[in-house]
Amino acid sequence: MQLQEVDKPRYRKHLNIIIVAAIIGLSVLSLSISQTLIALFPSEDGTHFHWNLFGVICGSLLIGAGIGKYKDHSFMIEVVYVWHLKQALNQITRKLQKVKDAVAQGDVSAMHALHFYYSGNRQLWQLDDNMITMDELAIWQAELDVQAQKYNVTLDLALYDPLILKSL
Repeated sequence: MQLQEVDKPRYRKHLNIIIVAAIIGLSVLSLSISQTLIALFPSEDGTHFHWNLFGVICGSLLIGAGIGKYKDHSFMIEVVYVWHLKQALNQITRKLQKVKDAVAQGDVSAMHALHFYYSGNRQLWQLDDNMITMDELAIWQAELDVQAQKYNVTLDLALYDPLILKSL
C-alpha cells in the first residue's frame, strides 16, 4: 500500500454521511425486521429478545453488504483508502516491537516499515484532528532518522513491503 493525498474536508463530509446513513439504516432495518418477526411469531411469555437480536444482526449484515457493494463508488474513495490504511497500520502495530528490534539491529526493510508506520499515523492523525500525539511522533521519527543515518539508509515510503512483517 502506498500513502495517498486525501482531501480532508471531503473525507470528513463523506465519512459523516456514511456513519449517519449506517445508523439510520441499522435502526430502520433492525426495528422493521424484529417487529415483523414479533408480529408473525409472538412469544407467550412476552419477551422478544431473540427477535430483536436477530433484527439487529440481519440489519448489520445488510448494511455491511451495502457498504461492501458500493465500496468502489467515487463517493467512498477516501473512506475506503483510510480504512485500508488503518488495516495496514494495524498489521504493523501487532508486530511493532519486533519491527523496532529489527530496526535497532540495522534491518533496512524494518526501517522502511517503521517509516511507513509513522507516516501513515501522521496522515491519520491529521485527518482525525488528533494533534495531541504529534510531538511524540516527531520524536519517534527523529529516532528512526538517527538509526537510518547510522546504517546509511535512505528512508523511502515506496520501499515498504508488507511481506517484511511475516518474516519478523
